[in-house]
Amino acid sequence: MEQAQDGAGPEALRGSGALREGGALGEREAFRGVSDDDFLRLDEQVCFSLHAAARAFNGVYRTALKDLGITYPQYLVMLVLWEHGELPVKKIGERLRLDSGTLSPLLKRLEAAGHVERRRSVEDERSVSVRVTGAGLALREKARAVPRAISAATGLSLGEVRDLRARLDSLTAALDGKPALLDGKPALLDGKQAPLNGKPAAALDGEPAALDGEPAALDRESGEGAGDCFR
Repeated sequence: MEQAQDGAGPEALRGSGALREGGALGEREAFRGVSDDDFLRLDEQVCFSLHAAARAFNGVYRTALKDLGITYPQYLVMLVLWEHGELPVKKIGERLRLDSGTLSPLLKRLEAAGHVERRRSVEDERSVSVRVTGAGLALREKARAVPRAISAATGLSLGEVRDLRARLDSLTAALDGKPALLDGKPALLDGKQAPLNGKPAAALDGEPAALDGEPAALDRESGEGAGDCFR
């Protein structure tokens, strides 16, 4: 396989500290020293590492939540409601980054199980709010051991977990707010700029970039390709 310039492959660059020194400019220069062939290796894709970790998490959660009788996506909904109390469906979706087509079935199943209750707002009938029932509060007591079990399964210390979460939060924020770049310029799909995470990555003459006449999107948060989390 073709090697990076000066004989430095991706692993050598990581170990040399080239990606840790010199700030953003130094990091960009270091990445330029890696060949395209090296970057096309599966084990160099951070997205695949995240995907594999998400699938592994799913397996651990499946075991941890078995006695609670809920799935991982349902558990996330309950976490939000346990923390914030009654919320509009829209706010729950925003917090979990889920669209209504994915969230509604989760809420219906939780309501059928007696854990939550949905009701329309008196002030605005278009708005539906969700609150935890008595059974949902009892479920919270049974769920207290889950976070510690998951933390133990990771093999990471509390500090390492917090550092990893902070890095992932920063990564998510960067992907939400910035277009993919090729040679310092926005990446193009069929001559048009590609967005990230279902959001137009840039505007053309003040309008969102489009593909075939429609706003372009990658990952519309429907659950497709998300490590089977929301299927």
